[in-house]
Amino acid sequence: MKIYYWSPFFTNIATIMAVINSANSLKSYSKENQFDVSMIDAIGEWEDYVGKIDKRIDILRLNNFNLKKYLPKNNYIKSRTSYLIIFFYNFLKLISLINNKKPDFLIVHLITSLPIFLSIFFNKKTKIILRISGYPKMNIFRKFFWKIFSKKIYAITCPTNKTKEFIVDQNIFEKNKIFTLRDPIINMNEFAYKKKEILNFKDLKKDNYILSIGRLTKQKNFSLLIRSFSEIIKTNQNLKLVILGEGEDETKLRKLVKNLNITDNVYFAGFQKNVYKFLINAKCFVLSSLWEDPGFVLIEAIISNTQVIASDCPNGPKEILSKEKFLFQNNNSNDLNKKLLSNFNLNEIQKKNNMVFLKKRIKEYTRFNHYKKLIQIFE
Repeated sequence: MKIYYWSPFFTNIATIMAVINSANSLKSYSKENQFDVSMIDAIGEWEDYVGKIDKRIDILRLNNFNLKKYLPKNNYIKSRTSYLIIFFYNFLKLISLINNKKPDFLIVHLITSLPIFLSIFFNKKTKIILRISGYPKMNIFRKFFWKIFSKKIYAITCPTNKTKEFIVDQNIFEKNKIFTLRDPIINMNEFAYKKKEILNFKDLKKDNYILSIGRLTKQKNFSLLIRSFSEIIKTNQNLKLVILGEGEDETKLRKLVKNLNITDNVYFAGFQKNVYKFLINAKCFVLSSLWEDPGFVLIEAIISNTQVIASDCPNGPKEILSKEKFLFQNNNSNDLNKKLLSNFNLNEIQKKNNMVFLKKRIKEYTRFNHYKKLIQIFE
């Protein structure tokens, strides 16, 4: 059975590892030669990830030129321009590839509009699986587009039960086409390797900083976290806030930090290949997102035995965390402050009990569990 993955990207996002882990799981847990797995490279996006991809997986390059390096990014208009470039740059080449190779399934994660639109030109053998990678904004265009091509889509996979319920309620697709498929986030071999790396970043020490990770965009709501932190450090001047990630809001966020006069306590550490060394040493991890589904870094924090706090946002965090202990009211800095101060006052037994509870809640996010569910969808 031929399985192809389509997921063009030009910035560092969590979906990258979700795609890699999903493809790798098909080769790791299936019988030899049961699946012929390939990843379509549209703009040179997989060039830097060859070492993480199973050697038995083919990377099918649509273009010899690495367009990814030159695409505009880091603000809304530039990002949308890049989407259009990718769409038209690969239009004919993707049609040719699918019709010549005739994969059984094409799993689409990012810039999904192109393969879905081209499905009218594809051979009848290839079935499209639409992966909803995050909580979807149902604007008029998206709803109309999905409705038109709903018959062309074989299955729709959602990362959480809440998102599945949301998609079902939209009444766009047949209900029996919609599945909950947890992201394959947990890779203990990778964790065991990366946790050994020593944290050597400015004056960060064990338990002297709060950590947050994600794209510097409106969705992640880092401005709320920064304002909340400016109040917290009034009683603890030695505490730091570390934000890992890059994105279009960086200039705005740096300006906010400067205006609040907390520049010496807030570090923008950019994109980091190894987040575990930061997580393991953090006093607490905070997910401040306005929406999230469910948040890769939230699960990575739990793997790292790091205390976590998250916004009670749609849709994912509430499926892992209990409201009383770990969730604060979405976009409410006062409630975030209360949860942070409560977290700081936990004793070691309470911290241990928290982690036991959370470890049980993330068992579904293993690569093997993802593989088993994906096989059921194929069948």
